[in-house]
Amino acid sequence: MSTTVSQLDEIKTGAWSGGKSPLNAEYGKLMMWFFLLSDAFTFSALLIFYGAQRFSKVSWPDPDEVFQSIPGVADHGYPLVFVGIMTFILIMSSVTMVLAVEAGHRGSKKEVVNWMVLTILGGLVFLGCQAGEWAHLHHEGYWWGSIPEHYKGVDVVGAMQFANLFFTITGFHGFHVFSGVVINIIILFMTLGNVFEKRGTYLMIEKVGLYWHFVDLVWVFVFTFFYLV
Repeated sequence: MSTTVSQLDEIKTGAWSGGKSPLNAEYGKLMMWFFLLSDAFTFSALLIFYGAQRFSKVSWPDPDEVFQSIPGVADHGYPLVFVGIMTFILIMSSVTMVLAVEAGHRGSKKEVVNWMVLTILGGLVFLGCQAGEWAHLHHEGYWWGSIPEHYKGVDVVGAMQFANLFFTITGFHGFHVFSGVVINIIILFMTLGNVFEKRGTYLMIEKVGLYWHFVDLVWVFVFTFFYLV
């Protein structure tokens, strides 16, 4: 009697019970996508709540008036210039991360190191800029549960919600940037230690790159909600 196993039964014996992994994605990369999806839900909930508060209030702080300074240079007269510089720096760090991933695909350790260093520097500069902006706003009177004295009457509720949500959401995003910088530093030292050369693949660079690009993409939405709307 023949003991030949049917093709369908052979497929079921695969590690994924389907013959190959979903979307042909490596397990670690797939798990990163799952994490980013869950994180996207969190940011979406925060920004949706901000939008609900923004358009349910009679008045709301004008971004052109709140963000018109360049910390350490000018206190007013330059609306959205500083945050524009911050955004450019973060986007450029995403470009350098792309180049690091591409160099990893070619197995070029030296290029991976160079591009990762630039990515890390971009993240650190962004965090430094954000710290400067926070310090300036705090000096003007903005903080959790605190707003400048010039807000009176009906303006108070909207301004208080704006301050609370601004520091909460940008702080949450800043924590993600900080985490990404720490992870990038770890990956940089692993690259310098020839860990990926010994493994024969730089796939880890691509996984970390997914997280970094997600952080950059989220900032585009944060920038739009707080600084433009």
